Order: sequence, then structure tokens, then C-alpha cells
Amino acid sequence: MLKLEIVTPEKRVFDAEVDSVTVTTATGEAGILPNHAPLISALKPGILTYTAKGSSDKLAVSGGFVEVNNNTVSVLADTASTADEIDVAEARADKEAAEKAFAAVATGAIEDTEQARDQIEAANVRIQLASGK
Repeated sequence: MLKLEIVTPEKRVFDAEVDSVTVTTATGEAGILPNHAPLISALKPGILTYTAKGSSDKLAVSGGFVEVNNNTVSVLADTASTADEIDVAEARADKEAAEKAFAAVATGAIEDTEQARDQIEAANVRIQLASGK
């Protein structure tokens, strides 16, 4: 068993025993099972999936870090939302605003374009999870 803790700046989102966890890291998708090697990685916007007692659940996660050590998976995320918590219309509006910001900074500083791209990706992940796709 793994202990999964998901924390955002606003609240503790999840804290329970699970069988496995899959997260989107900066270097790709990482599947985590019991006795996983220690790991620290930046998170990219994506869908975090965990399995417990034969059923899986998903959360849209954007930004932050994941740490795996001694069968504990700690996710420190900028945001983490279940499909029920996501307002699709708001996510689409966020995506449009981020796309406009991206177009405005596309010729500017690299940090600004990366931030805008991450905002677009985070909105896409929320829309995907809320739409059940």
C-alpha cells in the first residue's frame, strides 16, 4: 500500500491509502507502485489517477511537485480538482484567456510563453476530466 497525500495552497485534497498512483511529471507520465524508488519531480498539468480497493479516481492537477519516499506519495499541487468540482464553462473561458495571453506574449520572454502554455494545458486537462474523456 501507498499513502497518497495531495495538498494545494488552499486545502488538503486527499489523504488515504492507495494501491497505485499515476502522475504527469515534467519528464512524462510516472506510474508509482509500492516500494517505488525515491523520486522528486516537477508536475506538469495533467490527470492524476489513483487506484484503491479495485476502483480508480482521477483529479486534474496543475503545477507543483511530487515526492515519493518510503511508500508515501506527496503531491504539492497548485490546483487539484475532481471532475465534479470543475465548471466546464469556466475552464473554457480560462483556456480562451490563456490562448489570448499566449498570442500576446508569443514573441516575448520565454518564461511568459511557458506560463501561458501551462495555463492553456491546465484548462485543457480540466475540460478533459470534466467531460469524461
